[in-house]
Amino acid sequence: MKIHDLAVGDRHDDVLVENLSRTQLVMYAGASGDYNPLHTDEVYATQVAGYPSVLAHGALTMGLTARLVTDWLEDGEVIGFGVRFHRQVWPGNTLTASAAVKTAETDDDGRVTVDLELETTNETGQRVISGYARVRAL
Repeated sequence: MKIHDLAVGDRHDDVLVENLSRTQLVMYAGASGDYNPLHTDEVYATQVAGYPSVLAHGALTMGLTARLVTDWLEDGEVIGFGVRFHRQVWPGNTLTASAAVKTAETDDDGRVTVDLELETTNETGQRVISGYARVRAL
């Protein structure tokens, strides 16, 4: 979608990941360098930290949410992005995200900038992330 074609109220939804696997968590740990055992070591996560299982990296969930924006808006650059974490993401979760256009502005040079409201939920509809993205046409 081109940014110039967007209007306030437009919305985009997509599944980010189905049945998040432990392998994906380990792969993300390797890619990011974040080897916190909460994300990769079942014994540590359950017996030491008291969680029911290993849990996804917050930055992984945030990055998946950002991908919704960059995959949707083909001619934009993200100039602002932020999220709030609401709950943990676990192996087996399916994450769906939505982006809604809240504002669309055109500057003096004719470049459009949109502000998006973001939300990512798990398969039971529980919000795991809320946030925003500001995207400017290239």
